[in-house]
Amino acid sequence: MDGIYYKEWSAVLDRAMEFKRYGHSGVPVLALPARGGRFYDWENNGMPEAVASLLHAGKVQLFCADSIDGESLLAGNSAPRRRAEMQEKYFVYLTAELAPRILALTADEPKAEADEKAAKAASTPVLWCAGVDTGAYQAVNCRLRRPELFAGAIGLSGLYDMSRFMGSEADDLILRNSPLNALAETGIYNAAALAKAEENSLLLCAGQGAYEDDARADTKALQAALEAAALPCHVELWGNDVSHDWYWWGKELGMFAQRIFG
Repeated sequence: MDGIYYKEWSAVLDRAMEFKRYGHSGVPVLALPARGGRFYDWENNGMPEAVASLLHAGKVQLFCADSIDGESLLAGNSAPRRRAEMQEKYFVYLTAELAPRILALTADEPKAEADEKAAKAASTPVLWCAGVDTGAYQAVNCRLRRPELFAGAIGLSGLYDMSRFMGSEADDLILRNSPLNALAETGIYNAAALAKAEENSLLLCAGQGAYEDDARADTKALQAALEAAALPCHVELWGNDVSHDWYWWGKELGMFAQRIFG
């Protein structure tokens, strides 16, 4: 599926960052790749095709972002604090640079539709985020930390235990970027805003097939942490044939997107 390619300077990351847009109107969705992935992974693995009917109908748009995992989550030779610093920079890039850029790009839709969206957006965020593997973590992290910016998140086969990537040191940046731990603290998330959301504003899914053990365990752990904090979420564990693979992520995205945006 054809998309529109962008390469724009990030002041936060001090480099040019690439992303690609699919669709012409509808709810914008920031799409995050799997660990170590690139912005083109969603296209190369058929994710736009998984929601093609919604894209063509103007009900949803995908904005596929790049990652810097090699300098953050996967930078095993760097100190945990350095990994956390780069992860925080990436979070700021997503929320303070890319998200506003997406909203600006979608503001040039047909005037009647844009005016309707603008009126609604005055009190309600319209931007969603979705991700697979560590991209699911990035999506959930964005939603939990910035509920005034992101209306919801979809996490597919997510890895949410950040101790496997950033260690377990009692560090402020590591804590802020570790949902399983941050949910147990007060003052990190806007609990009042998150508690008012619908259950479908945070959708988590994992399979029970090959290579899904970590994702399934982390999804259950995140569900328990959210429930302990009295925050809504919807969790589905798919069957024993559902593996940690793009094929199944496409199936899951197609079903959830139709449920939310269809």
